Amino acid sequence: MRIRTLLAAAAAIVAAIAVYPPLTSTNAHADATVTKVSNKVEIRCAFTTLKQSSDWYFPSGTPKGLLWLQHGFAGANDAMDDTARKFAAQGFLVFAPTLPTANVFGCTLENLGNNTDFLHNVADLFGKAADSGDKLGRSFADAKQKAGRTDVTMPTAMVFAGHSAGGEAVPFVAQELRSDYGGAFAKLRGVILYDPVKSFVGNNLSSSLNHLNNATVPILAVTAPPYSCNRDGAGEKVLLDQLDRSFLGVRLTSGSHVDAEGASAPGPDKTACGAPQSKNVEALQKLSVAWAGDFVSGTTSPDYYPGGGYYEGLKSAGTLTTLS
Repeated sequence: MRIRTLLAAAAAIVAAIAVYPPLTSTNAHADATVTKVSNKVEIRCAFTTLKQSSDWYFPSGTPKGLLWLQHGFAGANDAMDDTARKFAAQGFLVFAPTLPTANVFGCTLENLGNNTDFLHNVADLFGKAADSGDKLGRSFADAKQKAGRTDVTMPTAMVFAGHSAGGEAVPFVAQELRSDYGGAFAKLRGVILYDPVKSFVGNNLSSSLNHLNNATVPILAVTAPPYSCNRDGAGEKVLLDQLDRSFLGVRLTSGSHVDAEGASAPGPDKTACGAPQSKNVEALQKLSVAWAGDFVSGTTSPDYYPGGGYYEGLKSAGTLTTLS
């Protein structure tokens, strides 16, 4: 049985890498108001501790919230640079870690066997974010020293955003917070899913969204039409099945699976999944940054929801349809 399980996991990895080739570093358009620094963050993995690459983006003023921005399967944090900068330019402190694609102990972003213990350890980062001596706090302290921003303190409010397999991981981590770190979950203001993809095995996405359905935390998505790169829209289907809410986000009618990567999308991603169109990247970034701002402020900016001018303009132009 163990051999069959390992063979199945290995086959899943090979198949997934065929769809999502490894990412390479690219440069997005820089924003002079944003300071980016890179370092490591420690995450427990079985009886070891991983030291994972992490990028921190500091806004020019006092951050309005902490935004965890998670890349997708076979990816790395630099692929999310463009969108990370958009959030930081609008006042968010952005934390973008690289999480493993393959690991002998199952410590992976996507569920290729059973990654739930590892995702619990990712939740532990945010569950103890207020503790400056714990793992996330130590990474943040090092980052603000490097950035020359020792005046900045860890924001109280949090928003989670994830792309592809990261779009499955972030609601699972949110539910782990709810189960085991109630105080931290109370600080989670919202979740954004960028074309989420259901793992080859397990039910991480469906189980977490099902549990979160009866919570008040808002969950909104930006998806692309079903095709091979999002596994025929499996993640969007789970979202629509599990969340009973009047507004769940948008589908970009000519979208690419890698729209969330924007200008920093690596060449192999664009070759495999289609190059993002500027109109779709702009819509994705404007909508999701506005939603995140509303999450932390507790307000609603009408322009970015059904009935609002900007939203309806995109709808009339055929750029998006509503998920509900």
